[in-house]
Amino acid sequence: MVVKMYTIVNLYSDKKGEITGFLKKFYNKDIKLTNDLKWEQKYENSIEIADIIGAYIDNIEDYKINMWVSLDSDTFINVTSNNANEIIKYLYERFPY
Repeated sequence: MVVKMYTIVNLYSDKKGEITGFLKKFYNKDIKLTNDLKWEQKYENSIEIADIIGAYIDNIEDYKINMWVSLDSDTFINVTSNNANEIIKYLYERFPY
């Protein structure tokens, strides 16, 4: 049996509307969330998360949001302005295609 691995991005906030506002700006369209304090997205192509990490860091002062990413099962990394560039570099080194 083949188990499909996904890269996961989680956004958390304790302030209503923050995640919705960020995602609306990122996707440039209206976003409806069932839980306005948590958002999770799974990606088959790990490189795709580089864009949302970059947007998160570019807007980190504008939204009260925390981002966590998982590249390996059951391991999450908190994305901060101190480690975002290293995470993005690592993505391109680990998943070059």
